[in-house]
Amino acid sequence: MGGELSIVIPAYNEEERIRGTLERIGEYLAGRDYEAEVIVVSDGSRDRTADIVREMKTAIPSLLLIELPRNRGKGYAVRAGIDQSGGRYVLFSDADLSTPIEEYERFHPLLARGVPVVIGSRGLPDSRIELHQSWYREGMGKMFNFLVRTLTVSGIRDTQCGFKAFRREVIARLISLQRVERFSFDVEILFLARKLGYEIAEVPVRWVNSPRSRVRIFRDSARMAWDLCRIRWGSMWGSYREEAAG
Repeated sequence: MGGELSIVIPAYNEEERIRGTLERIGEYLAGRDYEAEVIVVSDGSRDRTADIVREMKTAIPSLLLIELPRNRGKGYAVRAGIDQSGGRYVLFSDADLSTPIEEYERFHPLLARGVPVVIGSRGLPDSRIELHQSWYREGMGKMFNFLVRTLTVSGIRDTQCGFKAFRREVIARLISLQRVERFSFDVEILFLARKLGYEIAEVPVRWVNSPRSRVRIFRDSARMAWDLCRIRWGSMWGSYREEAAG
């Protein structure tokens, strides 16, 4: 379908939140004067996530469900959704809408002006954190951001806010090079964007912590740190360069 905007939502066992998220997105899109599609990727969910998405099809005719047979990770799910999208701009958002969908109003003018990558940020002076994470999650997040700035992408305050938008031709090129399938895929995408010379606009957003985070703080943090090393080593050994040249 495509149109102006594709919204891609990765979802793993989100039966408690996905209906409310889709209702809010549907209400938002109903007030817009452009065509948009919503793509939910059920990443091997074992609950009623997919059933609820199918039920919401009558309320959101442009809604598309992609069901992955097993859990592959957030990065893989986002890429699967982008592969099936057709919008001029592509936004991916977390299933809990920690960044409200209305924050896209800040993104659209930049995309329309030609900015290739626009990302939401919780780390700018004008960002509004209405409900914080626990102290240890915030501490781990700050440590991870330090590693990101040191090893991969410098100068960006917040690479992990799950609200990012791209012009179609840009994200198509970036995901063709993507290797990371889980939570650090955001970093890899931004690393590749920088490597290929794309401008990245970081925009302050409103953010409300969801207490039912899918990130397992210790195991996933260790995996994310390992992924940063993989990205760095891959760049040093020229693996991204070979594909980019092709």
